[in-house]
Amino acid sequence: MSATGLHTLDDAPRVVGIWLEELREAVGFEDTQRSYNLLRTVLHTLRDWLSTDEAAQLSAQLPMLMRGIYFEGWNPSQTVSRPRGKPEFIKRIDTAFEEAPLHDTDACVSAVFALLERHVSSGEMRDVMGSMPKDLKPLFSQALD
Repeated sequence: MSATGLHTLDDAPRVVGIWLEELREAVGFEDTQRSYNLLRTVLHTLRDWLSTDEAAQLSAQLPMLMRGIYFEGWNPSQTVSRPRGKPEFIKRIDTAFEEAPLHDTDACVSAVFALLERHVSSGEMRDVMGSMPKDLKPLFSQALD
């Protein structure tokens, strides 16, 4: 029996679980909490690197609960300082993992981008990649080239 009778709401935790398991396997983490922290941090950093319109367009393709994670704590009127290149993107991820550093941040970010590429339309991911600084584009899948 469903909790709410609404498939979208009742299925939301399962969908997030699938995404986290896919990411955990891709990066080789032992626990789901670390996968969640990585996904959340990369989503927030990606969101903040995109224009407000592009961030909203990407969110429209995320599952409901994932959309909540994506928008958590967002204040679109606060612009991330410039420059916004790969060093700043990676530093923001690494800062979130200071207590237990990632072994290969680039590979972890690429794994999150690959997860998005599997679950979001290729057209939207091309738009996202096209909005990113040139030095970040190699972290996206070659399938988007």
